[in-house]
Amino acid sequence: MRAVWRVLRLGASARWRVAAAVALGAAAAATAVALAGTSAWLIVRAAEHPPVLHLMVAIVAVRAFGIGRGVLRYVERLLTHDAAFRVLGALRVRVVGQAERLLPGCRRLFGEGDLLARFVGEVDGLADLWVRVLVPGLAATTVGVGAVAGLTGLLPVGGLVLAVTLVLAGVVVPLAGARLARAAGRDAQPARARYQEHLLALVDGARELEVYGALDRRLDALAADDDALAGMERRSAWTAGLASAVAVLAAGGGALVALWASAGALERGSLDGAGLAVVVLVPLAVHEVVALWVPVAAQLPALAASSRRLVEVLDAADPTPVPAAPMVVPDGALAVTARHLTLGWPGAAPLLEDLSFHVPAGGRAAITGPSGTGKSTLAATLLGFVPAVEGALLLVADDGSAVAPTMADSASLHRAVGWCEQDPHVFDSTVAANLRLARPDASDEALRAALQTVRLGDWLAGLPDGLATMVGEHGRALSGGERQRLALARVLLSGARVVVIDEPTEHVDDATATVLLDDLLRALAGRTVIVITHRRDLIEHRVEQVVDVGAMSAPPSQLA
Repeated sequence: MRAVWRVLRLGASARWRVAAAVALGAAAAATAVALAGTSAWLIVRAAEHPPVLHLMVAIVAVRAFGIGRGVLRYVERLLTHDAAFRVLGALRVRVVGQAERLLPGCRRLFGEGDLLARFVGEVDGLADLWVRVLVPGLAATTVGVGAVAGLTGLLPVGGLVLAVTLVLAGVVVPLAGARLARAAGRDAQPARARYQEHLLALVDGARELEVYGALDRRLDALAADDDALAGMERRSAWTAGLASAVAVLAAGGGALVALWASAGALERGSLDGAGLAVVVLVPLAVHEVVALWVPVAAQLPALAASSRRLVEVLDAADPTPVPAAPMVVPDGALAVTARHLTLGWPGAAPLLEDLSFHVPAGGRAAITGPSGTGKSTLAATLLGFVPAVEGALLLVADDGSAVAPTMADSASLHRAVGWCEQDPHVFDSTVAANLRLARPDASDEALRAALQTVRLGDWLAGLPDGLATMVGEHGRALSGGERQRLALARVLLSGARVVVIDEPTEHVDDATATVLLDDLLRALAGRTVIVITHRRDLIEHRVEQVVDVGAMSAPPSQLA
């Protein structure tokens, strides 16, 4: 439960709204109990045909309690949801900020589908922590204690019976139900995350799976995940239903015992008929309020699991902690120097060891080697996503001043170093919006010039709406080469002085790859360019130096 308390503390900014909601919830529940008691007294007294003036106070009270219950409940729900949404909004910002700091290592830590489940499912589900657990639970507890005290003053035995049945229905049964539901609640959220991760993998790789005849197997595996998840949900539902049934039996049994005790008091003359009705009917109204604890307790294990999974993201170690005194990347042309560099992801064995090279300002270099030898990890280190294990990777200015990417101010680093990734992401928006991702204030003329530079001018002229043309989800309206060139245009617009191009010849044939490489290097003339590729035959005569990291990588048995 420590994770639950941690999440509740994260919502401290809304504590006054939550406190007000608890007070309003308790008032609404108290008016419901008072309505039941007053109505019972009024019905019995009216049957005795007293003067009507003797009933006026009770009649007005019934009207006031009936109206007040609805008004108070509405205001309480409004305030509770407002507090919950404010807390969840702040929590989403924190999770996104943490995920951004963990990029790109968060996919290695949690998996893409699992991270999405934590961000969407866990955060949204935690709304119940305030809406269905905290506020109703505290309100029900307050009303229960008050009702026991009030009923004890009217009939001590009735108060004792109510206290015993409330402990049974509001404490023992919920705790037992929570214990039974704990295993299902603990396993349901990870199972839901696995299901979502497998579903995303199936959707993304459906064509490849169908081509190789593996689609049916993956669908069967997904169906098995769904059956397992449905089984957990059914067990949780049965547990909650059983706990609710026991709570109802406790309320009914308490009413019978209260009726028996009240009958004895009525015979002794210590209680009149109206008092008997109050003693019997008020506990039923109180139990209706306290019955909220049963579903609340049934939800606690799942909410605790969601809280733990969310706290895992918030507490995940940042692979690149913000430096105490971040350095600004120097202006002007930049060289890239590696000195006895050892690279690897946190918590894994090194991928690349004792790497040294120097790319002068405005120079061109290629980093080659087989897949899995750390080429993309080198790019991530240069972009400041992961620190070097040993040695140094430096951006060096003309005056000799140097700064390591992980020690640099992130804003100045990302202005200085650009990245054209292997499979560039194209957003489901317009051509202009995808380009302005690199420079939001770029004019239409600047966008057209960038596209012309990467030989997309004719392509742009052929689009139905020009820069306002939608490119579709993941750029489905573009070919692989067009996506690569669009990503290059973004790098050009960013003004980056060091450009890392990761596997630019992937997904294209040799003829297209040759033209694409020539265009890339021509467009980036004057900038420091590092091309990461396993196609040495295509790149070696187009750059000044080639660094083969295959011989410097860790043995295959050590690769993470």
